[in-house]
Amino acid sequence: MKCRVCKGAAVIDVRRHNANFCAEHFIAHCHEQVRRTIDHFSMMQPDDRVLVAVSGGKDSLALWDILLSLGYRADGLYLGLGIGDYSTESTHYSRDFADRVKGRLVEIDLLADEGFDIPTGARLARRAPCSACGLSKRHLFNRAALEGGYDVVCTGHNLDDEAAVLLGNVLRWNVEYLGRQHPVLDARPGFVRKVKPLVRLAEREMAAYCVLRGIDYQVEECPMAAGNRHIGYKEALDGIEAGSPGTKAAFFHEFLDKASHLFTPESDVVREGLLACASCGSPTTGEVCAFCRLVERATASSSNMSVPVQLGETRS
Repeated sequence: MKCRVCKGAAVIDVRRHNANFCAEHFIAHCHEQVRRTIDHFSMMQPDDRVLVAVSGGKDSLALWDILLSLGYRADGLYLGLGIGDYSTESTHYSRDFADRVKGRLVEIDLLADEGFDIPTGARLARRAPCSACGLSKRHLFNRAALEGGYDVVCTGHNLDDEAAVLLGNVLRWNVEYLGRQHPVLDARPGFVRKVKPLVRLAEREMAAYCVLRGIDYQVEECPMAAGNRHIGYKEALDGIEAGSPGTKAAFFHEFLDKASHLFTPESDVVREGLLACASCGSPTTGEVCAFCRLVERATASSSNMSVPVQLGETRS
């Protein structure tokens, strides 16, 4: 197996590109795919202040490394979720990488700063842990970026992630979500710009990138993700991809090119009707945003903790 670029010994094959790469040229390939994605979608400018949401996993740490290699002024943002040993490990890997690259790591501790952790929040909200986690991340990432004066928030969603989300949204015809499933969500009053620079790269490639760059990362999946339907969607797409390399990329990127715009009006209607949260000021569909309701319930007296929470949703 020879490298497509230099004809030396290859260390990885990328079947959807029908290409093999040596270590040097695979790393260069990853950098180029991210650079092309940023340029194609006009994600950010060279002088932007960039905040990378990091979890200690392969995707977010690889993204931070790539953006630094491309010359962006990128800091990391870590959110401690309070999920036992899993969160302890993720904190360790995030801090270690920040020390390695001499980067700034902004840290938020959900329990210390907001009064609850994800296991507690999920129980009180009577919803899946991934739902309470996603709600908290969206709100706190946006708030940290606005308060820190950052121009853009980057997340490590890769091609596999986006294809799985798209499959789920299509199966249920979640029109509003389809209108917002784009690698760039532009800045709006109350919202910083959010981008996903890894949508041309697959999960396997991010793992290989970290190995070749010597980046230690958390291998274990979140223990609270068991039963998340997107894991099933990923597995289904993996089966299709094995027999037909390039299916995931075609599914997601052809959606962006040919169909995404058809769902934008529905999403825009929701955005135009947003109000300012009476508690924190964030844009929301109701009087009080979902995150503030969650905080209120989580910090209430134990005698009230059994009452279910009716959560709205903070939109972007």
